Amino acid sequence: MHAKVRIPSSGHSSPSPPQSPLSRSPRLRRKQGRFTPGQPGPKTAAQRIAWLILSLLLRRQGIFLFAPLLYISGMLFYMGTVSFDVVPIINHRRAPGSVYRSPQLYAKLKPEMDSDNSSADAISSIWKHSYKVGEWRPCINVSSGGLPESNGYIYIEANGGLNQQRGSICNAVAVAGYLNATLVIPHFHFHSIWRDASKFGEIFDEDYFIKTLENDVRVVDKVPGYIMERFDYNMTNVYNFRIKAWSSIQFYRDTVLPKLLEEKIIRISPFANRLSFDAPSAVQRLRCLANYQALRFSNPILTMGEALVARMKEHSVNNGGKYISVHLRFEEDMVAFSCCVYDGGESEKRDMDAARERGWKGKFTKPGRVISPGAIRVNGKCPLTPLEVGLMLRGMGFDKNTAIFLASGKIYDSERYMAPLLEMFPLLQTKEMLASEEELAPFQNYSSRMAAIDYTVCLHSEVFVTTQGGNFPHFLLGHRRFLYGGHSRTVKPDKRKLAVIFDNPNIGDLVSRWRSFKRQMLSMRAHSDSKGIELKRPNDSPYSFPCPDCMCRQNRTEDSKLSSVT
Repeated sequence: MHAKVRIPSSGHSSPSPPQSPLSRSPRLRRKQGRFTPGQPGPKTAAQRIAWLILSLLLRRQGIFLFAPLLYISGMLFYMGTVSFDVVPIINHRRAPGSVYRSPQLYAKLKPEMDSDNSSADAISSIWKHSYKVGEWRPCINVSSGGLPESNGYIYIEANGGLNQQRGSICNAVAVAGYLNATLVIPHFHFHSIWRDASKFGEIFDEDYFIKTLENDVRVVDKVPGYIMERFDYNMTNVYNFRIKAWSSIQFYRDTVLPKLLEEKIIRISPFANRLSFDAPSAVQRLRCLANYQALRFSNPILTMGEALVARMKEHSVNNGGKYISVHLRFEEDMVAFSCCVYDGGESEKRDMDAARERGWKGKFTKPGRVISPGAIRVNGKCPLTPLEVGLMLRGMGFDKNTAIFLASGKIYDSERYMAPLLEMFPLLQTKEMLASEEELAPFQNYSSRMAAIDYTVCLHSEVFVTTQGGNFPHFLLGHRRFLYGGHSRTVKPDKRKLAVIFDNPNIGDLVSRWRSFKRQMLSMRAHSDSKGIELKRPNDSPYSFPCPDCMCRQNRTEDSKLSSVT
């Protein structure tokens, strides 16, 4: 069978060339004289009249060509005689969801919200979704045999905040194990935004990390002197790989390994997101081992975090010790980076312009750059305000007696923005409210250590609410799935829908505004529940989707066997 070709062949089947336009010209045929064989005969009277009319139209086709020019000239002449003292106003219809009107919605809903006496609180009934596939359990295989001789040392420099660094560490473990290399304890960059000079051992338990990985990957705290002597004991003299983001593990085998064997030490800087999520099972196993078992916070952080978990359970004794955690990204730098507009007027604009210039000099003022706050809000990219989080949670059925732990940095204009949230949830707590100044002093000026405390308290909450995305919820989603049978127990709202709902103070009618709002929020909560257990697709992160790379399915038969044994 021959492939089909769209270009005609050069054989006899080629179409004949088109007839010359000259031979079809009426004028030429009129000059050709009398009738000869092969030519059309004399025209009848009707044909001659039709031909005359057609010729007149063709001769006047110039009128049609010049008609638009004549029309424009006439309009310009007319406009010169008209006064434009009054300029017409054109009102463009704004897109639903493009304006921040949540305070107006709150004012309309508050009376009905306060009088809502629903008996069933959400925290006692949430996550009742039944899963026919059964639950999942951790199943990371750990090697028991010894390791072959190392091919050399890999030194990485992790950049970003706490959880971006966490991802870098796990990826470095996977690369080192795959290349049979020795991993040097990663070095953390000092970031202009995070401003945390903490070392690996001040955030994570270094000895536990090395011990957990000892049968799978060699990890050392420093490079031997006999190797560094070749580089004048200066790590910047070591060959540095500039690796593209999301490179495949095959790239490391084909390109990085030969250099490692030659030099016996290589450096990779920066190393964030430098390994593809689509990797063989051997690589994923090492990622799982590093993230879910080897990485444990340092003792001071772990002790402080566990103390706050206990205190949150005491605050939620009326709900059986169950509490909600909310990751709120409404710090000044986050609001500034989003380029969203709220209700602070000129004062807010001055604050945001200054914050953008401090953190990202010139990035937002480049010539030609257009910022559309309305479009950003419609696309669900604006950070939720404390008021919006409170409205959403009350609509989802969590009453004012629900204990909430708020994980956040310093809230922008906190006195004004936090007031409605505290009004809706008076039992709300932060780490600063749960712990004394003396207790937090060792962590106070270190953003990553403070984030690690927040991470610990959120990890053990009954419900985790993510409001903006980023690495913090990305890792928490997976960690909670790993701990809770594959279910993330996380509310992940559809922020595009929320933008439209919050932009409509007249939702429903006068009698059922709250009922209409609550129905939509409960639907969103149910959607989060149904998405709680999700399997990793090829390009998904195992740090967010541990099933099936880090977990095994536990069917109902296994459940019954386990329960009968215990």
